[in-house]
Amino acid sequence: MATPDRHLPPAILLPMAGDGTIEWVLDTLFEPSADLHALAIPAIRNAQSIGSYEHLIKDVGALMTQLADSTAPDARAKLHGILGSHPRLGEKKVESAQSRAEQAHLNASEDSREKEIEAAKLKELNEEYEARFPGLRYVVFVNGRSRAVVMQNMRERIDRGDIRAEEREAIQAMVDIALDRAEKLKPLI
Repeated sequence: MATPDRHLPPAILLPMAGDGTIEWVLDTLFEPSADLHALAIPAIRNAQSIGSYEHLIKDVGALMTQLADSTAPDARAKLHGILGSHPRLGEKKVESAQSRAEQAHLNASEDSREKEIEAAKLKELNEEYEARFPGLRYVVFVNGRSRAVVMQNMRERIDRGDIRAEEREAIQAMVDIALDRAEKLKPLI
């Protein structure tokens, strides 16, 4: 598991790095996903150069968008595997150190009763979302937004009921989250 005090290696070195290093980078920037590894590692290996993490992240986002644009069932299954790797919002046990830190303020309420009520509502919304969009998890770049604002966004996306739009929003959210993480964990050179 990545630790918050570990920094990313220089992006330019990734095409020559071992699979373990590339997997760690992808897991740290996005979330652990065998489907993401299978999609991104060959592209990273074949890259002439990777000038920055911003470039890498946007390229991975473009690869995910290609899966979203595909009509092939296996492509959509891979995309859903990647998007479904993201932890549920508000989940008590979150494996990723980055996700734990990003979601920490969602659990910060002065009133424990209010916190319990909101946690129950969020759990219900997660369940409703996943029933509406099988194989997906609600993904949003929280970026300091309150639990109420995030839950309102989740409600709007459930009510919209458009899986294609949802896939695109989830891809963009994963890209935004990865860009934020890359900035926080940038190489020390």
